Amino acid sequence: MTFTWKHQAQKESIVALAPMDGYTDSAYRQIVKIVEPRTIVFCEFVSADGLSRAPKKMERLVQFNPEIERPYIVQIFGKNPEAFAEAAKFLEDFGVDGIDINYGCPARKVVGSGHGSDLIRNPCLAAEIVAATKKSVSIPVSVKTRLGWHDESTLIPFVGDIISAGAEMITIHGRTVKQAYSGEANWNPMYELKKKYPDIPILGNGDIRSGADAKEKINILNGVMIGRGSFGNPWIFREVSCALNNKHYSPPTTEEKGEIIRKHAELLIQTKGQTRAMLEFRKHLLSFTKGFPGARELRGHMTSIEKIEDVEDVIQKIATAQEL
Repeated sequence: MTFTWKHQAQKESIVALAPMDGYTDSAYRQIVKIVEPRTIVFCEFVSADGLSRAPKKMERLVQFNPEIERPYIVQIFGKNPEAFAEAAKFLEDFGVDGIDINYGCPARKVVGSGHGSDLIRNPCLAAEIVAATKKSVSIPVSVKTRLGWHDESTLIPFVGDIISAGAEMITIHGRTVKQAYSGEANWNPMYELKKKYPDIPILGNGDIRSGADAKEKINILNGVMIGRGSFGNPWIFREVSCALNNKHYSPPTTEEKGEIIRKHAELLIQTKGQTRAMLEFRKHLLSFTKGFPGARELRGHMTSIEKIEDVEDVIQKIATAQEL
């Protein structure tokens, strides 16, 4: 298949699943694509150093279902340009559709190592990494970053440097590094950035929890990226796609919700084995059922599920409670 960011941006507004550590594995991405096939999905971030040193060992972290997940973008993090180049080349050979560079993670451990959003304070190295990555592959290279360290004053020059180095699409999370995930996302600096670089696809990220949110915030941007707003609600991608492209949206029925919950659990078991899958699925099940009648009473059961039959039991009990 042919895939370029500019081509995608010209067709219609982009709706993307954000890369989220501990969440956006293959099972999560497949569920999102089943619900809304037009979504562009991003993998959890992966270490460029790890991929360059031991690609076969790290391969399991970037496994994907090519029949469902394309376009499939892998996000990598680090601070060594050579490692990025080697990792990107491995990923291209592995069959991914694009490389995204993480300049946005505010986690202390990541920033303390000089990775993620710490690169905002080192624009020369950030540009060098983009250039090395772009030179090593023929697939698209994009960057996800934040408004800045303390404020948005460095946003335009920082993004200008990485665009000049070869970045083909930019996603901006509307908070500073110091904010992390607190407060409200500020989208206004993104609009100014888009005016400065009208030919570069720019996505906005932060506080999208409905189609109405996306339609209100997108303004002149090329699309939106959704992260935490998708927890327990993969249908948000369908809702947002419909809102941005002026199409009718029908909320999922109780039956469809049950089918997706069941399918997510099955996909996790297929990709990770039952024991690990059920441990990980507990948090997803809590998110899926938040607000459902009877869910609070079942919380203890949901945090101790061990097999697919336990998931089925929760689905049936909640469905029964809704009918009462």
